[in-house]
Amino acid sequence: MSEEAKMWAQAEQTTFYQLTGSDVAVRNLKLPADFIWGAATAAYQVEGAASQDGKGKSIWDTYSHSVPSRTNGENADVTCDHYNRIDEDVKLMKSLGMETYRFSIAWSRVIPLAGHDDPINEAGIAFYNRLIDALLAHDITPSVTLYHWDAPQALYDRYGAFLSTNEFRVDYTRYARLCFARFGDRVKSWVTFNEPYIISIFGHLNGSLAPGHCAEAGNNTMMEPWRVGHTIILSHASVVQMYADEFQPSQNGKISIVLNGHFYEPHDAAKQADIDAARIRLEFYIGWFGDSIFLGKDYPASMKQYLGARLPSFTFNDLELLKSACSKNAFYGMNHYSTKLARQLTTPADEDDWTRNIEESSVNSKGEEIGPASSMPWLRVAPGGFRKLLNWVWDRYHLPILVTENGCPCPGEIDLEVAVDDQFRQRYLGLYLDSISQAIYEDGVKVEGYYAWSLMDNFEWSSGYGPRYGIVHVDYGTLKRTPKNSAYYLQETFQKRRKDQV
Repeated sequence: MSEEAKMWAQAEQTTFYQLTGSDVAVRNLKLPADFIWGAATAAYQVEGAASQDGKGKSIWDTYSHSVPSRTNGENADVTCDHYNRIDEDVKLMKSLGMETYRFSIAWSRVIPLAGHDDPINEAGIAFYNRLIDALLAHDITPSVTLYHWDAPQALYDRYGAFLSTNEFRVDYTRYARLCFARFGDRVKSWVTFNEPYIISIFGHLNGSLAPGHCAEAGNNTMMEPWRVGHTIILSHASVVQMYADEFQPSQNGKISIVLNGHFYEPHDAAKQADIDAARIRLEFYIGWFGDSIFLGKDYPASMKQYLGARLPSFTFNDLELLKSACSKNAFYGMNHYSTKLARQLTTPADEDDWTRNIEESSVNSKGEEIGPASSMPWLRVAPGGFRKLLNWVWDRYHLPILVTENGCPCPGEIDLEVAVDDQFRQRYLGLYLDSISQAIYEDGVKVEGYYAWSLMDNFEWSSGYGPRYGIVHVDYGTLKRTPKNSAYYLQETFQKRRKDQV
């Protein structure tokens, strides 16, 4: 039995909730005085104004209008109408004490046809200028994501977008250069891509997110997701290098990428196969992108061994670019919501399997749940797993961590009264903030900030308007914003934690 297996065996007298940390009380542990906090959104989820002022179509405009519907019969043509309500929304952020706001730019709003020779939409540029200026006028730091899942439809129509690595890199680099040139005098924090794992797997293998590629639709799901991931890695590196060479010396900003990931515990803590499965799921989920982007290395050995020719190869020049660009990533952007259990299967895998035949669940071999469920069954309260993931990322990549998304939808969050008194969310946020404190002060992990997901209820992709992740309630009929108690909890807890550091 390995040392790791012995550790798990010794934990037999501890309940599973205690092991993952989900049964403990919120302690409101201290955080550093310079720790920043805010909230995050994504353009397609909140902006609305789907065709206003010259905006072009994105893949989500297409996907959310598919027949039959893939988004619960709903779309984000209006959603929160953030495009027309930025003054109201920025004042709301200020009233809640937010120090920073992470938002994304809609590529098809600033370059409707998206290509390197296509016209710029100055109305779209003007919108983001207004938003950035309003934030700065209220002492809120803008943090900008260049790509949050909403590729211009024109790129898929023209050449398959991510599926054509060289063409996409050229178009994406031109788009990024435009954003740096127009906004970089005021924006000092940039993210190239949000959650490349989701773009690759959910968009190009199981088809549950735009553009909806899947085997049933005739797509080559054995190869597509790995090509998409390859394109993202090289596009990120090209843009990071370009930013460092052309803009960073004068603008003094920082740039990186945001990777999402669960933490994984073994389904059966006494089985070496499941212990190995938990490690391998982290390599397939996070190491897939992180090892190349942050270490300048090839793909993890476990991926190369299992996927073989399905995984694209880096050329010598690719690896030289990755080695050069990796040192220029200023932080690790972490989106994290929950922890899962990994179980190694022995039955034959599908030919397009992307997990190394590992099953994920929320219940262990003894029938114990990993934590209480939110309104999304997969999202369980397991702050102990969050602390372990912070340590895993720090040990592997040695970069300061920004928690760029974290939050949950509450059970029963339907009417306004229940939504505002969101005690489930307050406890979740408190426990996860405590895990950050423990990782910093007890484990030596460098964590620099925290963005709650999300600023407000919004269009939740394929789930439509069902799950509500916001710390501000949105009435989708009137678009009235009402802060939930979790918004005030965050405001008060960060004020108190900061005072405690003085």
